[in-house]
Amino acid sequence: MSIIFYHIFLWLYKTGIHLITPWNRKAKLWVEGRKNIFGKIRAEMEGGGTAASDKLQAGSQIQVSPEDSNPQGPEGERKTIWMHCASLGEFEQGRPLLESLRLEDPGCRIVLSFFSPSGYEARKNYTGADHVFYLPLDSRRHARRFIDLVKPGLVLWVKYDYWYYYLVELKKKNIPTLLVSGVFRRDQPFFRWYGRLHRYMLECFTHLFVQTEASKTLLATLGLTENVSVSGDTRFDRVIGIAESPESLPLIEAFCGTNPVIVAGSTWEEDEEELDHYANTHPEIRMIIAPHEIGEERLREVERLFRYCIRYSIWAQARSSSPTHGGRGPNVLIIDNVGMLSRLYQYATIAYVGGGFGDDGVHNVLEAAVYGKPVVFGPVIEKYIEAVELTDCGGGIVIDSALEAESVFNRLLNNPEEYRQTADASRSYVYAKKGATAKIARFIQEKRLLTN
Repeated sequence: MSIIFYHIFLWLYKTGIHLITPWNRKAKLWVEGRKNIFGKIRAEMEGGGTAASDKLQAGSQIQVSPEDSNPQGPEGERKTIWMHCASLGEFEQGRPLLESLRLEDPGCRIVLSFFSPSGYEARKNYTGADHVFYLPLDSRRHARRFIDLVKPGLVLWVKYDYWYYYLVELKKKNIPTLLVSGVFRRDQPFFRWYGRLHRYMLECFTHLFVQTEASKTLLATLGLTENVSVSGDTRFDRVIGIAESPESLPLIEAFCGTNPVIVAGSTWEEDEEELDHYANTHPEIRMIIAPHEIGEERLREVERLFRYCIRYSIWAQARSSSPTHGGRGPNVLIIDNVGMLSRLYQYATIAYVGGGFGDDGVHNVLEAAVYGKPVVFGPVIEKYIEAVELTDCGGGIVIDSALEAESVFNRLLNNPEEYRQTADASRSYVYAKKGATAKIARFIQEKRLLTN
């Protein structure tokens, strides 16, 4: 791609997103969130903002004492770490490293940026960062203004979401920039004849930490060898941290009782159509559905499929009266809020992860596998190495139809030995991949990227 085509792409993206704003909530948030964005950034950065130690609330994983953070010291003396994430999933991927660096240097200043409203809206009040911003759309002028205002001493770019002018400006200013948990495939533009601009973006990174040896081998074909390391995926550290600090959900416990439980997370309509018959015909099973999107229309779609269901918000209010459907109590709970999924899987007997029947592919299987649960998902997994590896090691099971889903569920529930082997394989797979965060943090320490 030439720089001319890149500018055309940026123009089309901006124009398109403005055109669909009246009908698309995410597009509206994207546009409105960037209004006067530089005024907001300047006000916060020049005003000093609020130190993360002052923003901490009960339950935060970061503990910083006021004397360590030195919020009253000259702002220029505080090292600024900027972490950029495309959306919420990438934030969760980079979060363990960010929190590790905060513990290493409590006085540092942390700036978190998102491109997507899905990430920004969910984490705009994240107490581990001093500032959370939308990333202005890429341009030479925007990149220069943003970096001049933020003044990062270290940049963490999580997984992907490459923007040419930002990366070029960081390289020009000789600011250490690390790619965290990158993953590469041969069908990406970097490895195509038209990918020179994309290849140059990779050359802007100080170091690239990739998830697999296959990614490292691909980068070597571009001549990138000296500044590439296989660190693994920091998501493994994140899900292990969540599982080892469990938070009980009394209302979920009450709904599940002593029944077998299937937790279906990040589902789309295609997933729910594979599950509804089993739930409708097995009243002894408790099924918890956490749709990937929770707009009113989506929730109604789920309710149309599952005959004996109740929304979490209604269950929370009416639990004592045990609402029924024609004499039968609900055995399907629809989660109509955001943020519970990673904690829901602890209650599963079997986990189902959605997305595998859609074009984009399966969602995060690690959140379920870490608890030692058999993980079931649809067949579109080829782009998701963790789903492929989980299947290969025996912890994940691919289904192609509702009939196969019913067969797998019954087999696991009625065969304790098979269930135990599958569950053990899931947990072992996740724990064997632990340690990516420590590898990257050690590199930062050894290269003195926070002290130079």
